[in-house]
Amino acid sequence: MNAPARFADRTATRDLFLADDAATERFGEDLAMILKRGDLVALTGDLGAGKSTLARAAIRALAGDPALEVPSPTYTLVQTYATNPPLAHLDLYRLGDASEIEELGLEDAAETGIVLCEWPERAPEILARAALRIELAAEGAGRRALVSGQPEAVERLARSLDLRAFLDRLDPPAGTRRRLFGDASSRRYETAEQGGRPLIVMDAPKRPNGPPIRDGLPYSRLAHLAEDVVPFVAVDRLLRELGFAAPEIVGEDIEAGFLALEHLGSETLLSPEGAPLPERYEATARALALLHAAPIAAEIRLGGGRVHRIPPFDRTAMGIEVEQLLDWYLPDRFGRPASPAERHAFLALWDGLVTRLEAAERSIVLRDVHSPNVIWREGREGVARIGLIDFQDAMIGPSAYDLASLAQDARVDIAPELEAWLVAAYVDERRAGDPGFDAAGFAEAYAIMAAQRATKILGIFVRLEKRDGKPFYRRHIPRLQAYLQRTVEHPSLHGLRDLYRDWGVLAPSARKG
Repeated sequence: MNAPARFADRTATRDLFLADDAATERFGEDLAMILKRGDLVALTGDLGAGKSTLARAAIRALAGDPALEVPSPTYTLVQTYATNPPLAHLDLYRLGDASEIEELGLEDAAETGIVLCEWPERAPEILARAALRIELAAEGAGRRALVSGQPEAVERLARSLDLRAFLDRLDPPAGTRRRLFGDASSRRYETAEQGGRPLIVMDAPKRPNGPPIRDGLPYSRLAHLAEDVVPFVAVDRLLRELGFAAPEIVGEDIEAGFLALEHLGSETLLSPEGAPLPERYEATARALALLHAAPIAAEIRLGGGRVHRIPPFDRTAMGIEVEQLLDWYLPDRFGRPASPAERHAFLALWDGLVTRLEAAERSIVLRDVHSPNVIWREGREGVARIGLIDFQDAMIGPSAYDLASLAQDARVDIAPELEAWLVAAYVDERRAGDPGFDAAGFAEAYAIMAAQRATKILGIFVRLEKRDGKPFYRRHIPRLQAYLQRTVEHPSLHGLRDLYRDWGVLAPSARKG
């Protein structure tokens, strides 16, 4: 096997040796993993230097189809592909004049997707605006690739090659990388193959601390968010020791933030049409009940002297989360920041609700137990049917939070009847193990936690659009408003109900009267 191509340094220029066509195709795959909407990649070099080989490999990796026909656009000048995001492959060798670029739809292609351009020298503006420029030249039996461009894009590619080196170090090595979408965080996921079996690959660089916002601490510290992969590794070990179906960690590079994980499957809690399957949701609710009843040590010891202490879901974390609504949702709705009076009323209400939670049962809460993060494992029995994959932000807090996450799925419509059924199934499972389980106390904690979660997510989904350029999360907002509408009818939440009605936070039908 050829040694993996590696960057010589960490500046904005990189120098790689690709030993043969196979190495060039691997490099194309590595490139494809990090391309995003708006990226323009300029491929330069003499005839036969390998530009088309590299482009074809990248396109096939983006399409997830190694046999995809990728014709040269030498005569058509442009060939488009319905990848995600869409890709335009340009070959300007026969371009008559640089002004013809406009007729090719370059502006639209670059705005809505990815552009790979061969012979960009024919249109100097492309070289000037390229996020990445890859110059290929023959060298012995292989070729040399000189990479330059915008530092952020070059660093993305550098990390992709570091991840390739990590996969090469596994025993046996893993390859055939493919993109995997769907995470709203800074983490990135791929699939890979190792000895014929599929893997999930997590790319989670250490989270940089943001600016301090309170008591000298950034939001991530106040909310107790995972800053590296250590919490995932620790909680994964804990869940597996308790008999739950968390993925086996096949390989890890904790310092770099790379994990290779067992692929638990592709079935979810949803039908092929995207509707919730009640029996799968119920099985998940019952699995949560068993998890919350298990004794949990908050301190988990790992190898190498590492210790992870599961943080508390405390007043500070709950408070800073609900403030997302003040900081993002309300300004978006009102066209202005929340006033001091509005902020005071909101925080006073939530302070009282959090106080009511002091008597609530506490356990480990995985924090994101909903349809994208639960794998249905057909043919298994009991908790083995429920694959858990997203728990790096787990805390010790009111156990009701996880059930609220499931029964008010932020991405799927859960009817009130199904929600009530899931709560009843959870309570039934808890009472089977503890006849004295406090169902009334749990019901109050459930209502408060459901409202807290929906309040936080409303703000986060607006933030993802306004700050992070991810507008597609906004489509879930009406669903969250509807969940809040039914949740705030709990007697403990009537004060919050009145405030949210006044602010227009609830679903439209709840704003009248």
